[in-house]
This record gives sequence, structure tokens and C-alpha cells, in this order.
Amino acid sequence: MSEVRSVAQRGDLFGQRIREHCAVQLGGRLDVLVAGCAYDEPLVLEHVETRLSGADEDHPAIRRVLEERADLVSWSLGDLRCVPLPPRAYDVIQLSFLLERVRHAELVFDRLLQSLRPGGLVLLRMRDRRSAYGLLDRITPSWLRRPLWRWLVTAGTPGPLPAVYEPLASSDGMHAFCLSRGLMITDDERNTSGPARTRRLGAATVAAMARLTRGRYPSSHDEITMVIRKPQHHFARIL
Repeated sequence: MSEVRSVAQRGDLFGQRIREHCAVQLGGRLDVLVAGCAYDEPLVLEHVETRLSGADEDHPAIRRVLEERADLVSWSLGDLRCVPLPPRAYDVIQLSFLLERVRHAELVFDRLLQSLRPGGLVLLRMRDRRSAYGLLDRITPSWLRRPLWRWLVTAGTPGPLPAVYEPLASSDGMHAFCLSRGLMITDDERNTSGPARTRRLGAATVAAMARLTRGRYPSSHDEITMVIRKPQHHFARIL
């Protein structure tokens, strides 16, 4: 069952799940892969030593963000299907607004999961292709997206980034993917924090899209938040 929660509650959810993970692991450093570096959202964890590495597509807007990020000890940009990622090297993958803007999203996610240790966590945030915001984002022509971004979005928000929205960028798509890989979704929530909502005109545009689709693409949320756990054993399956 999914829930709609505030951004603050989402951040607390991630912190709570990491604290629980650290308690089971009995301390030690937490190795984190930040997959999706466009949004500077460092994990704030008290009394937990963390080492953060980054990986993302090579895009000018992302490079500008990385030049200002001080929390990453290293990062790699390029095709995420083949960017160097050591196997079983990370305890946590912070996957922020990446899967909706890359092609071959399932292949990219599979590769990221290979770098996650057994029992590790994926802290997932992505735009929902089945929301009014997601529909508006993916059907807007590329030549129109840049001026719209300046008018609808608060200055300083990185973008516009590609809008691909393959089926994986949806609740049904992610649930099917996790079931086929033996992954467990421990938390599944909906949030409203799309960049177009930060200005009144953007919010009105999203609401209009919801009305045009007669609610099939709702404006009640635009973001999916999940916590996904990789099983300890390779052949484990969640029934």
C-alpha cells in the first residue's frame, strides 16, 4: 500500500532505514553510491561514518552541480551501462531522479544493483510517468522544454534534463522489476515535490494536465519514493 507523505517525512524514512541497517551491521563505515548527482541531497546521518561516491550520465547541468558538491569523495560520468562500478562495493545506493531520464533503465538499474552488497538498501526517488507532471514532462517537445523550464521552475534547479520515462519509472514497472529480481520493497510512498510545483504557474499547468486526462494522470503526486532491500542470499525470493 502506497502512502502520500511530505518531503520531510521522506527524509526521515531514509534516515530511519539506514539506522536500522547500521544496527544490524554492528557499526563500521557505510559506503554509499549516489546514482543521480543532479540534485545535491546529502544524507544527514548522526554518528554514522559514510563514504559517498557518485555516478551519473555525462550532462552539462550535472557537471555544474558536481563542481559544487563537497560530499562526494569520487564520481564518474558516462554511459551507466558500462561506467566502472566495483561489484558488491556499496551498502546503500541513493538513486535520485535518474531512472526517468535515462534510456535502457532496466539495464542501468541491474548494473547498479551488481555494485550493492547483499542485504544492502536502495533509497529510490523518481518522477512517476503515470502522474500529470510526468506526462507533461515527457510529452513536451525538446525545443520547448528549455524556455518552459526558465518560466516554471525556481532558479538554481538543474535542468532541463532528458525526459525518457520508460515503463520502469512507474509504480507498476518498479514492482514488476523488483519481483523478477527477488528484491523486497519495504516502503512505497508518493510525494509532491516536482520542480514545476515551486511556482504558481507550474502548479496550475500540472493541475490543468490532470483535468485534461480526466484524472488518469493525477496531480495529487509526482514523485515515487521507495526503500528496496537486496536479499542476503542470491537465490532468495520474496513470496
